[in-house]
Amino acid sequence: MDQVRTVSDTKRKFYAHHTRPINSVYRRVVEELMVEMHLLSVNVNFRYDPIYALGVVTSFDRFMRGYRPEQDLSSIFNALCQAVQGDPQTYRQDAENLKNSVQGLSIEQISSWNSSLASQGSASNLYERFKEIAFNDSFKYSRLFAIGLYSLLEQIDAEVVNDEKQRNSILQELCESLKLSTDKVQKDLDLYRSNLEKMDQVQAVLEDALQAERKRKQKRALEKQPATPTEEPAPEASGEEDSSSEDTPSS
Repeated sequence: MDQVRTVSDTKRKFYAHHTRPINSVYRRVVEELMVEMHLLSVNVNFRYDPIYALGVVTSFDRFMRGYRPEQDLSSIFNALCQAVQGDPQTYRQDAENLKNSVQGLSIEQISSWNSSLASQGSASNLYERFKEIAFNDSFKYSRLFAIGLYSLLEQIDAEVVNDEKQRNSILQELCESLKLSTDKVQKDLDLYRSNLEKMDQVQAVLEDALQAERKRKQKRALEKQPATPTEEPAPEASGEEDSSSEDTPSS
């Protein structure tokens, strides 16, 4: 029997793929996401699916917004997926395909998927996935799955999703049809939205600090520049020289 991978195994694998240090402000985000993905990947009831992939991609992209150096982002995301034996390109592609599949659909069609999505060609895969979840008593729910579901609704109509009353009504109908705990999903999403707001505040403070540091550097650079020498005015001819030349008799 294969030995179950530990969190330490996953962390070692992550840092083997991404060798650069992670900005301290974002390190907790990365490690919490890593641990969550790890615990799901070793659960016997967990099955990877595009909704979960969208949750992973969305969480990473939103919480890591503003990360510096920006070029490290792809390396960090790739290492996260590889650390849990996943393919980062598959995560990205499945998430993008899922978002594209709901273009032109309404929130109502998604919330009443069992009667409205079967005939929608572009959303047939989503219909099949919803059906599998609804009839799978051992479906492994996760916070990342809830975020993927929420992101899907945002993709269709962000304005409706931002309205608390409408959002809760849609989630309740959708959760009941998928046989998920409405309370659990709503609590996970409330926490997700709250954490996003906090992270946005942190990122705004960081950006202000970066701007202030840039201004200080510019000021120091200007102060170090040598002063531009001013040209001395040409000496004016004296009056005595003028008068002597005028008094000299011509030969």
